[in-house]
Amino acid sequence: HLGRATARTLPVPLMNILNGGEHADNNVDMQEFMIAPAGADSFSEALRTGAEVFHTLESVLQDRDYSTAVGDEGGFAPDLGSNEEAVELILDAIEKAGYTAGSDVFVALDPAAAEMVEDEAYVFWKSDPDTERSSEDMVEYWAEWVDRYPILSIEDAMDEDDWDGWAMLTDAIGDEVQLVGDDLFVTNTKRLTRGVEEGCGNSILIKPNQIGTLTETLNAIETAHTHG
Repeated sequence: HLGRATARTLPVPLMNILNGGEHADNNVDMQEFMIAPAGADSFSEALRTGAEVFHTLESVLQDRDYSTAVGDEGGFAPDLGSNEEAVELILDAIEKAGYTAGSDVFVALDPAAAEMVEDEAYVFWKSDPDTERSSEDMVEYWAEWVDRYPILSIEDAMDEDDWDGWAMLTDAIGDEVQLVGDDLFVTNTKRLTRGVEEGCGNSILIKPNQIGTLTETLNAIETAHTHG
């Protein structure tokens, strides 16, 4: 029903395989590191690809004597040398599983930036608690990541109330990656409409539990479709 009568395909699955932030008892600031097997020809093939990369990541971690304990959402949650190392481990696992990063499998992120805000500044509270970053700093940070890594999607890259920051980020990298508003839009048509008007994000995550009713959920979906 939600896909409408013409729906014939399933979406590319995003698989959360490495955890940090509030979802893991480790030193990684970003909440979710995901893989997106966007090069697969079918959903079943994408699912198989994701499973293979996930289990290969376990071997990669074991080879480096890293913990293979899992976080709150089932992804591995080792202590790492940096947030960047999380992406590099995933890229290593993609290659060792027999796939090519950037064509078969891409990286997707959910930093949960709202959890990093202290006194209106962004703080990597686990790895670098003494450094404050502005919205401009964060935009530059994410732009560097997108330039360096095969990133397909970033969810909640800025704080939910940092509308100016979201607009700057969308202007900087919105043509290159999917910028998903979860906490930003909370499946709310008013917040979504404001985001469209101000150029904040280019995608929305739909969660019926955020807004409370199916009617409001469907209204948010319709609003998103209307604005492309």
